[in-house]
Amino acid sequence: MSSKKIIKERNLELSKEIDKQRIPQHIAIIMDGNGRWATNKGLPRSFGHNKGVSVLKEIIKASKNLGCRVLTVFAFSTENWTRPSKEVDYLINLFGKVLSKEIDEIHSESIKIKFIGDLSPFPDSLKLILQSAESLTQNNTDFILNVCVNYGGRQEIVKVAKEIALKSLNGEIKASEVNEELFNSELLTKGLKDPELLIRTSGEKRISNFLLWQLAYSEIYITDVLWPDFNEVEFLKAIIDYQSRNRRFGGIESLPNESFEDSYCSY
Repeated sequence: MSSKKIIKERNLELSKEIDKQRIPQHIAIIMDGNGRWATNKGLPRSFGHNKGVSVLKEIIKASKNLGCRVLTVFAFSTENWTRPSKEVDYLINLFGKVLSKEIDEIHSESIKIKFIGDLSPFPDSLKLILQSAESLTQNNTDFILNVCVNYGGRQEIVKVAKEIALKSLNGEIKASEVNEELFNSELLTKGLKDPELLIRTSGEKRISNFLLWQLAYSEIYITDVLWPDFNEVEFLKAIIDYQSRNRRFGGIESLPNESFEDSYCSY
């Protein structure tokens, strides 16, 4: 039996375990491990980044088919500038090439694409490609793809704090009016529900300055699988794991015949 047929059958098996009524509507992904995947195979790191692009296409399709409405992926962080300049230049060029090649298909699938982060350091040629893609897809409603590029969670929070401080200084708002709702309205993800699920590949157990405000109550799923080896089977495993959890948001799960006093021990 071919590997493709095995994967297809495994997809069907896992799909049957999923409750279609409890699909997370917003999923965030830290796509980690491209470089290590290539190095492990004795290949240049660029091979890992190219393979990672094809995986992202597969996961976008799988997310959309499941009924998820928003996918937010971490493509390039503010810290990634510290990588060798040759790799950074390659990634920047890859963004432009991939988007130019794929944008028509993205648009035909009624996917709205948005780039989240500080785009100012990028070449004008890339900024034009990104802006054109956003403009072309801005009215699409079936699915939203947020691509975080030159993004940092702390930087986003500082940016929002500055904007609110300026509005207060200008008399547009009062200090007493500053609350979570106002803060949310200034975020780069404004208007979107926070992610219910964060997936991180490559086994690293940290969120690496990604969506620090938005991930406050997200379920976190970490897999040792490197991003270029991540596929629909692994994605479905993450969804099944998510659905096995009890999302209490700081509360407790009530058990039958359990009173408030019963939940405490006597000393």
